[in-house]
Order: sequence, then C-alpha cells, then structure tokens
Amino acid sequence: MTPVAAVPARSGRAVEPQADFPSAATQPKPWGHEVLFAGGEHGYVGKLITVRAGQALSLQYHTEKDETIVVVSGEALLEHGPSAAALTSRTMRPGETVHLPAGVVHRITAVVDLLFAEVSSAAPGWRDDVVRLADRYGRDGTTAP
Repeated sequence: MTPVAAVPARSGRAVEPQADFPSAATQPKPWGHEVLFAGGEHGYVGKLITVRAGQALSLQYHTEKDETIVVVSGEALLEHGPSAAALTSRTMRPGETVHLPAGVVHRITAVVDLLFAEVSSAAPGWRDDVVRLADRYGRDGTTAP
C-alpha cells in the first residue's frame, strides 16, 4: 500500500496524517447498551449495540439518517416497512447485513442475546433524528437515550 502524501496546511507547511485513538463511550439503554466508537466528527457514526434476549429497540424511523447494520453474534428479528401498519419481519443471523434508508420504519428484537454493528450517516443533529412510534420502555415520541 502506498502511503498517503503529506497534506498542505494553511500555513504552507505539510501536515502528515496521523492515527487518532478516541475513547469509545458506552450508553446504557433499557434493552442493553451501545458503544459509540465513531461519533460523527468524520462524517459517519459507528456503534456496537448489545440487546438482551427478548428485549427490543423502539419501533422508529429517521428523517435524514441512513443506517447499515450487520449482526455480529446472536439472532435478531428485524421488522421493517413503509409504515407501522405495513411491516415485514425477517430473522437475521451473524454476518447478515441490512441497509435502512431514511424513512424506513424499523425495530430490532433480540431472539437471543444480540450484538450488532451499526454505521450511519452523521448529518447535524443526528442524535435527535429518531421518531419513536412505539417503545416498551415509555420513550414513545421522544429522542431520549
């Protein structure tokens, strides 16, 4: 692999690209927890999400954010569709991936303990870009974690 050339800085001197090692933040959730390993500062968000068996994320959609999810371990039931009244269900297992464009209604339920990785777009306000249609934990209609 060829190394990346130095990038000219505004001062005219070259700046070498460098690796960055930020801390990953863990956010407890009523269904498990998520580890935020990329917080949007580079144009994308990356999370590792753990869901306990039998627990479910909100039935939700995003107005701008688009997500790609891959199951790392466990088994998930993904409900998805154009509206809450028109959902299709699909079981997902390790290695299976789904892309959820903005506007797709979706919910993930852990059939057994579940770990999945989620990468999403990071438009300004991405943390609040969730519309919860139904939630087992009393968060309907909110953007609360």
